[in-house]
Amino acid sequence: MAASKPVEAAVVAAAAPSSASGVGGGGTAGPGTGGLPRWQLALAVGAPLLLGAGAIYLWSRQQRRRESRGRGDASGLKRNSERKTPEGRASPAPGSGHPEGPGAHLDMNSLDRAQAAKNKGNKYFKAGKYEQAIQCYTEAISLCPTEKNVDLSTFYQNRAAAFEQLQKWKEVAQDCTKAVELNPKYVKALFRRAKAHEKLDNKKECLEDVTAVCILEGFQNQQSMLLADKVLKLLGKEKAKEKYKNREPLMPSPQFIKSYFSSFTDDIISQPMLKGEKSDEDKDKEGEALEVKENSGYLKAKQYMEEENYDKIISECSKEIDAEGKYMAEALLLRATFYLLIGSANAAKPDLDKVISLKEANVKLRANALIKRGSMYMQQQQPLLSTQDFNMAADIDPQNADVYHHRGQLKILLDQVEEAVADFDECIRLRPESALAQAQKCFALYRQAYTGNNSSQIQAAMKGFEEVIKKFPRCAEGYALYAQALTDQQQFGKADEMYDKCIDLEPDNATTYVHKGLLQLQWKQDLDRGLELISKAIEIDNKCDFAYETMGTIEVQRGNMEKAIDMFNKAINLAKSEMEMAHLYSLCDAAHAQTEVAKKYGLKPPTL
Repeated sequence: MAASKPVEAAVVAAAAPSSASGVGGGGTAGPGTGGLPRWQLALAVGAPLLLGAGAIYLWSRQQRRRESRGRGDASGLKRNSERKTPEGRASPAPGSGHPEGPGAHLDMNSLDRAQAAKNKGNKYFKAGKYEQAIQCYTEAISLCPTEKNVDLSTFYQNRAAAFEQLQKWKEVAQDCTKAVELNPKYVKALFRRAKAHEKLDNKKECLEDVTAVCILEGFQNQQSMLLADKVLKLLGKEKAKEKYKNREPLMPSPQFIKSYFSSFTDDIISQPMLKGEKSDEDKDKEGEALEVKENSGYLKAKQYMEEENYDKIISECSKEIDAEGKYMAEALLLRATFYLLIGSANAAKPDLDKVISLKEANVKLRANALIKRGSMYMQQQQPLLSTQDFNMAADIDPQNADVYHHRGQLKILLDQVEEAVADFDECIRLRPESALAQAQKCFALYRQAYTGNNSSQIQAAMKGFEEVIKKFPRCAEGYALYAQALTDQQQFGKADEMYDKCIDLEPDNATTYVHKGLLQLQWKQDLDRGLELISKAIEIDNKCDFAYETMGTIEVQRGNMEKAIDMFNKAINLAKSEMEMAHLYSLCDAAHAQTEVAKKYGLKPPTL
């Protein structure tokens, strides 16, 4: 999220909250990834997945691994020149030598005159006299024998460099196109044309050119990677804005919803119905749901929650609100929560605003509304507003453990680890039995030690995980976070055991299967087993966008672009926030670009 890390924006992966579209609890424990943030996925993929998820996805993963080990921002990438200066020869290519045989002397004279004109143009270029340079390069083009493809491509590329200095982007693109037609793997011409397309707002064409450059450079040049990141981010945002505006709301899976509500302990609306709110079960209708005594839309909605009949909740809450019933505040909060769950943040915000403004409402309702609005703001990349809401929640309900639990997660996303730990400690003080808070505190300490490459602190954090799972053997979150730490430490066998324990505790948690599948790839390079586990995740929950995204990423790296694009599109249709949708479009566009580059230039990155 920091401005100093532009590559992270395209991946979103790393820093985005992974809970349900800002519905509370951001990234480290949101149910969207089974308790693990996307930056951990980037690490989990690791070495076996070498290249291919698009320039930015690969580079960001490598970048993040360096950051995680405290090696700076891009130590392994070349920081070459800006490619501004003209050149003497083109990139080496077959057939660039002088011909032999009859007519060679005449050709050499023509080529020599062309080279002299080019050299004169280079002098003008270096002196900042770009119009004169263009005239010289034009003369070189006219003098150069047509069969001298590589030399001719150099002259066009040099003229494009001069046009670039005059910001004549259309002419830059035209000359670079000529250069590439003559020399299809001409990196300088491809990159210069990519920049021209960027200026002309031809994002698709820019992405294709810079993707070709990244492949030709072996994904080793920072300048190319940053342009790929920039255009992928712009394309993703542009497409997501339109798609999200017209999307059909989609209820997530029951497992997702239950996992989400389990992250709150002081939430009135997620508590079981009180005995007085229900009548006895009709003995003639054995097995049917309990009837609500009062004619209350809210109580009906609560009943539907217990029955996992989630599609009817918003309409029942609306009845309570329209009637201005006695549970209107609760109905507003419950309706807002489900608006967030289906990805309708714009519909949720007015309800949350109203609950927060109801001074006479139960303070826990108002605090819960602030937590959820704060998490929504974080998903919308408005950290200041998010922080304000969490701080207000702490002010009005200082004994509410949920406030500190979810604010701790926010602080992790903001890289404020010490403050996160302090919040988790306060949550644990207020609610000692909170296994989630204790597991996430260990994770925060581990992440701090890992990114700082502090071996003694890493060992202390690992010991902390052991203590948490011993104290809370039924907490799947503890095993999941410990498994990721073990994976980072290359203790793969033990990590696999932890994921198995997660599955034993939560057999319907699809995301655990995804992480276990990724572990097989890193540990055993067992692609078949990895894909089998991720396919199992989709079988368990066909609304698990995380599984589709991961499958798509792997298919890209296998070279199966068509299947990858299909997986990304399925994930896009399931995305619950515009930001997440933008990230998925970036991955999909990267795959599309590689498909086009393969068709045009026969260029493909290495595959699994």
